[in-house]
Amino acid sequence: MSTGFQPSGRRLAGLLLLSSAMVLPGAALAQGTGGPPTTGEGAIPPRPSADNDLTDQVQGVDGEPIEDGLDQSDISIPGGGGAIVVTGRRIRDVSRASTQVLSVLSAEQIARTGEGNIAGALSRVTGLSIVGNGNVFVRGLGDRYSLALLNGLPLPSPQPLSRVVPLDIFPTNIVASSLVQKTYSANFPGEFGGGVINLTTRAVPTESFLRIGGGVSGDTQTTGNDGYSYYGSDIDAFGFDDGTRDAPPALQDFFDSGARLSDLGVDQAAIAKQLGNPDLVVAQRLGNLPVNFSGSITGGTGFDVFSDGRLGVIATASLSNSWRNRAIISQTAVNADLDLNTDFRDYTTDNRIVVNGLLGFGLEIGEHSFRWTNLYIRDTLKQTQISVGDEFQSGFSKQIQNNGWFERQLLDTQFVGEMEFGRLEIDLRGGYAQTQREAPYEYSFEYVRTNEPNDPFGDLFVNVLDRQRGSASVTFSELKEDLYYGGLDFGYELSDWLRASVGYAYTDTDRYSERREFLFNASTDFPDGVGALRPDLLLGDAIIDYFDIGLIESTQADPAFDAGLTIHAGYGQLRVNPLDRVNLDIGVRYEDADQTVNPVELFATPTNSGSSTALANDYFLPAATLTFEASDDLQLRVAASKTIARPQFRELIFQTYYDPDTNRQFNGNPFLIDSELINAEARAEYYLGGGDRISIAGFYKDIDNPIEAYSSFSDNAQVTSFANAPKATLYGAELDLQYSKDLFGLGEAFATKRAVIVANYTYTKSEIKVGEGDVTQVFPRGGQPASNYFRDGAALTGQSDHLANLQLGLEDIDRLQQFTLLFSYASKRVTSRGTNALPDILENPGLSVDFVAREEADFMGVPVQLKFEARNITGRDHFEYQSNGENRIEINTYEVGRSFALSASIEF
Repeated sequence: MSTGFQPSGRRLAGLLLLSSAMVLPGAALAQGTGGPPTTGEGAIPPRPSADNDLTDQVQGVDGEPIEDGLDQSDISIPGGGGAIVVTGRRIRDVSRASTQVLSVLSAEQIARTGEGNIAGALSRVTGLSIVGNGNVFVRGLGDRYSLALLNGLPLPSPQPLSRVVPLDIFPTNIVASSLVQKTYSANFPGEFGGGVINLTTRAVPTESFLRIGGGVSGDTQTTGNDGYSYYGSDIDAFGFDDGTRDAPPALQDFFDSGARLSDLGVDQAAIAKQLGNPDLVVAQRLGNLPVNFSGSITGGTGFDVFSDGRLGVIATASLSNSWRNRAIISQTAVNADLDLNTDFRDYTTDNRIVVNGLLGFGLEIGEHSFRWTNLYIRDTLKQTQISVGDEFQSGFSKQIQNNGWFERQLLDTQFVGEMEFGRLEIDLRGGYAQTQREAPYEYSFEYVRTNEPNDPFGDLFVNVLDRQRGSASVTFSELKEDLYYGGLDFGYELSDWLRASVGYAYTDTDRYSERREFLFNASTDFPDGVGALRPDLLLGDAIIDYFDIGLIESTQADPAFDAGLTIHAGYGQLRVNPLDRVNLDIGVRYEDADQTVNPVELFATPTNSGSSTALANDYFLPAATLTFEASDDLQLRVAASKTIARPQFRELIFQTYYDPDTNRQFNGNPFLIDSELINAEARAEYYLGGGDRISIAGFYKDIDNPIEAYSSFSDNAQVTSFANAPKATLYGAELDLQYSKDLFGLGEAFATKRAVIVANYTYTKSEIKVGEGDVTQVFPRGGQPASNYFRDGAALTGQSDHLANLQLGLEDIDRLQQFTLLFSYASKRVTSRGTNALPDILENPGLSVDFVAREEADFMGVPVQLKFEARNITGRDHFEYQSNGENRIEINTYEVGRSFALSASIEF
């Protein structure tokens, strides 16, 4: 430590964030499976014709390392509704010094994993797993029980089925560090079941820099193999549309009129003829799919202002474009014996484009600091799927084509002011965030082969547009969520052993969601021969006029809904140090929330569409964590708290919704209520020095009225809905190890080398409790026996009994050179409940093995950072299935390729 320098809590927090600000740009990764069973040409579809641990990087204002760490001073790292406060006795380790159970994933640790997005990096943290598309599960609890923050402030979600933002949209190049807190404290929002994940964006630099990076990658199932796509627009490769996918004039006029298709004066033919754009309809085989690529640029500068202030600016922008093939086995059963009802192969090609930018300003004046951060992320998926299979009940074979374009976008601007007036600290924060999801022109075409020997067209796939022997549909959907938030916190050091904090937080979330699906409808005498035409010709102007093809709006009864959630919250918190080695963090939070979900009337003539929901609840949520430093190396913690989980917006409205990501239909339940959780944890942490440590923890959660999904059939279609199970419990244990060993004793070649081992294991067990006489509320039937929907003893959805991670590394301590072998294991977990006595649908992630190498080299006197990645080395495939112990059917199973990536960055 520099002589005479004692950093303030806030300044040291800024230095911590700065120290973790440099992240090596990652190449976009693609994992995919099998290509289609055909070959073709063209990578672009043509137009169709007729460095070290975080705690080792803390720097003093004079640039010298802070060797001895903290001495009875605080670090305030932005958290929700206040700060994550850590204190310690000359302790540098943030996780150790925190008054809560805290895991820090620093920039260096993120870079060591080599992951391209923060969801992948977080999957290496103890007790965390990724389920589905970027949904983070903490200790087996679903995303509804987790909380995601950006710089301590809330985020809206672009997902129709979730109010929690998926973390796979955050590239690692914009995230400086991530903190995961698993014990609840009153300064956080009350929707805290599994934990809170706080992402910290890049901090303001102290000196000017410019970094440029890029990379390429590919996988054995995709790169150089055949795939499917469609033309789209001229600028699809950048994740944007040039107007091609705008609603055509006739359809837009129809939307604006408030009319129904059945109303007099609606020209269905005019609308239908504008919905058959060949650029959007015709699927094409692509040969030799290209490599994935990514590029990024980051720069920043800082300069002195006023007499004792410094102003800094940082900006970053990046683009990635990746491809993924999947040859999915998709089967359904007709009975509990798992006799096949359908058997399909879904050949799917995804082209994902991610664009992001960040612009941040920071000002430090004396003991005060202010940050204004602006973030933009756009995540676009262009998807084409060709499905071929059999329906055994009808004897028909089918070929189905689906084209889609799905845009997810996040715009966030936030301001944080941290001011210090002697013993008094004041935090101000506020901002606005908006997410959007748009999916225009989701096309689906179904061609049917009857296989009848007496049918002259029985050996051909035809589409007669009657929804019995073929169908065609196009869907337009959009979602927009606006979030306004603000807060004020006061902290005061009453004495050297007592600190008090109080605060107020306000959030106002408004979501609008709309989905309009149109079915093309032909008369019963539509010729089979015409039905054999490809989709763009089938929807040609002459065919529509001659055969009088019309439209049916299948979503007319429930096209849109509006939802809102307003929360007023206040908290009080005390940090008490009654003894030198004892710390008690105790507080209580009060939340008053109003949540509404209402159908939106889009038509000029009103109808009684759907059912409105309104929940108004208030809670007192206490929390306490006791930390005892049993010795200089051993620290013990116990914690207890009460938290809640609210229903998601989509779950509360009785409207049918089709989710293209899971290929399932969903329907809400207006009778859902909040879940309440009692949380308890005990933990022992042993510190070996130099950042090495081992910890073991046990945890328990008791959940009243957990919200779980169940399945049923409606008009022969499987529909997933939601209900409150009576009760559930979850318990388990965690083991965490981090150890490094200098290797200079092995000879000169290893004089500057060290071996690194990072390992963690989590055991989790959960059980749904259903007793005789328990009732659950299901709309519109009301109270029903809970045993009709939930099985006593069943595990919560998404929970794996076993999660394990192991990192074996060889690193140079004098320069950037790292070689890391990464192992990740997750045991079986339920992804969806079975339908009508069928077994639950299980996913078996199993073991995956990755390798990452990073090294800095000199190029013409300029340092260049190089990174090589090999993913899924053992070729572990994706398995999602149903099994009754004797028979098994595959629900969503496909091969996953081995992927390889190479990237480089240069700094000026």
